[in-house]
Formats: sequence, C-alpha cells, structure tokens
Amino acid sequence: MTNPVEICSNALMILGAKPIASFNEAEGMGSNLDRAKLASNLYPQVRKAILRGHYWNCTARRVLLSPDATEPAFGYANRFMLPGDWLRTWAVGDERNRQRVAYRTEGRYLLADEVVLPLLYGADTSEEQWDPLLVDVMTAAMAARMAYPITASTSVEEMRQAELQALLREARAVDGMDDPPETMGDFPLLRSRLVG
Repeated sequence: MTNPVEICSNALMILGAKPIASFNEAEGMGSNLDRAKLASNLYPQVRKAILRGHYWNCTARRVLLSPDATEPAFGYANRFMLPGDWLRTWAVGDERNRQRVAYRTEGRYLLADEVVLPLLYGADTSEEQWDPLLVDVMTAAMAARMAYPITASTSVEEMRQAELQALLREARAVDGMDDPPETMGDFPLLRSRLVG
C-alpha cells in the first residue's frame, strides 16, 4: 500500500538522496533527519495542490447535501456545509438532466436556492485509494519541490519540473479516458446543422 513516507522516500531516491523510513527519523541519523523534516513539511501542501489541480477519478465523490440551520443573510435561500473531506467542487446539480444549479461558495459553505443540493466534488482521499498514475505524479511533484533543497542545483530543479509537467499531461489524459466522452446533447439546432 502506498503511503506519504513511501512517496517522499521514492522522491528522495530519484534525487540521489538516501531514502527515509519515517517522517520522524531518529536524531542520530544526521542529514537524514533534515530530509525527513523537509519532506514532512512540504508534503501536505504539495499533496493538496496536486489533488485540487485536476479531476482525478479516484478522488471523486457524490453527495446530496441538506441545508444548514442558518440561512444566508441575503441572496440565496439556503446554506449547505461542504463535506469534511472536500477539496474542490466539480459540479453542483444533476449533469445527466443538464440541471445545473446557481450557487456560490463562501468559506466551507455552498449557497443556493435548492432544498437538496447534489454535489460532485474532489475528496481528500488517502494515498491507498489513489490511481498508480496519481502516485507517480505525487512522487514527481515531491521530487520537483525538494530538488533544490536536496541538490542545490537549479538545473536539476528545472529538469524535475519539466518531468512533472510531462507526467501531469500524461496522467490527466489517461485519467480522462476512463470516462465516456461528453456529448452536446439532442438539440434541434445542432441536429439540423449536422444532418443538413
């Protein structure tokens, strides 16, 4: 099973550094303690940025939100608390029926005039649930972020950033192929233009 320490350890090995066994390396380990602290400090922010940056299928969650007891002061009829594992809203409403809902995000709440709010969102899922390509992206992202502090080389940092961007493009493309293609729907104007 993949875990944060394994991802960071692999990123360190990519950079030619010694791997770590935990984020709390023993005091007697010298520079390995520095690498463990560096990885543990950088990992949470890099992780959330990668998870928020793309619609990863392995992090998708669907819920029906009920209104909060407190109504907004004005503008919308109801306030809905976002789930605890929410990272990014991908859709509000039922996309099968093309029923998009007018809403606004304010802090940890969605405001809308609906009574029940269908929400598709990116969740803060554990690494064990990630697709292997997402694990590769996260490893490359950590290698890119730690490149200069570990190697003190801007050329290595630039090389790792370029590798990350290429891997991100590939992973996003593969992840996107898991879903059926989006269609324009059955609209008379489109049908008449396509058929003639």
